[in-house]
Amino acid sequence: MGRAGKALRQVLEVHNISQNQLAVAMDIGRSSINRWVNENRDPSAEAVIEIIEALEKINSAAARDFLLLYLGRFILNDNQT
Repeated sequence: MGRAGKALRQVLEVHNISQNQLAVAMDIGRSSINRWVNENRDPSAEAVIEIIEALEKINSAAARDFLLLYLGRFILNDNQT
């Protein structure tokens, strides 16, 4: 487990976003965010999209950083072609 959780934890720390802020932006319970950040559970594909959308509302740089940390090598490879 973990790539999304690790990326999310790092983004929240770097951009000083609380788990509660993200939970409110996503309209879900903070416990879900906590499970992802602590790598107890991976977010579904739909939840990853919702994470990106919520981060975009809070801080667009955080959304970009999450994408790069989570899908970095795929994004970078796509831009190189």
